[in-house]
Amino acid sequence: MDTVKISVADIQKLREMTGAGMMDCKKALEESAGDFEGAQDWLRKKGISKAAKREDREAKEGVVVAKTNDAQTRGVVVALNCETDFVARNDNFIALTNKIADIALEKFPASLEELLALPFEGGVTIGEKVGEQNGIVGEKIELSRYERIEAPSVLTYNHSNNKRSVLVALSLNGQDEAGRNVAMQIAAMSPVSVSKDDVDPKIIEKEIEIGKELARNEGKAEDMLEKIALGRLNKFFQESTLLSQKYVKNNDQTVDQYLKSLNKDLTVNGFKHVAL
Repeated sequence: MDTVKISVADIQKLREMTGAGMMDCKKALEESAGDFEGAQDWLRKKGISKAAKREDREAKEGVVVAKTNDAQTRGVVVALNCETDFVARNDNFIALTNKIADIALEKFPASLEELLALPFEGGVTIGEKVGEQNGIVGEKIELSRYERIEAPSVLTYNHSNNKRSVLVALSLNGQDEAGRNVAMQIAAMSPVSVSKDDVDPKIIEKEIEIGKELARNEGKAEDMLEKIALGRLNKFFQESTLLSQKYVKNNDQTVDQYLKSLNKDLTVNGFKHVAL
């Protein structure tokens, strides 16, 4: 009896139909001689074909982890999501997230898509490994975020509940304590950017429109709305951009003033903040 050749397209098609992992789909098609109905039955009997029913469910729980290389010049943060906190607290789930972060740090891919395509172990990619967890865990599992950063000095903050992580890039090395303090500032205050100069123009446009509408509702004259909105925008910059925020450990200083008190050339080059 000739062996039926199973194409990657067939495997992908079955995966989309069932939500099962790529290797499970390949095995199912091999066992059913390429018959899709038979392959679906095989997966159901193995208790694997469950994920498709979960596609409309939300994976809001999970684990976030940030890591740097030994030289502290590169950092990554990944978020692996699941449906329940029970799964998120499982040691195997946490270990899987850390393993993915380790691979990301070693290979340093440019995007989430590239990360998912990297080899994991046992002949599967990271994407396939995550897909397999749907059947194993019995919940919708997805790798939802991947961020990376590179700088003279990269520090991390991982919150104790595994729900929030920060990478912060400093302009100078040898300032580990400052980096950790700023990373905690980011976790606590959720700035939208490093400074007002790199705020997304769409955010600025939205804040101006909100400021105008607030002023209009307060009965201000139409010819004053723009000026009032720009005043509110400056307050937004002070409260929502990192270097202009009040430093949480000393409200008499901004974050920028805190850094300059340590070294006049010390500043933040960038940051990544991922939270569930």
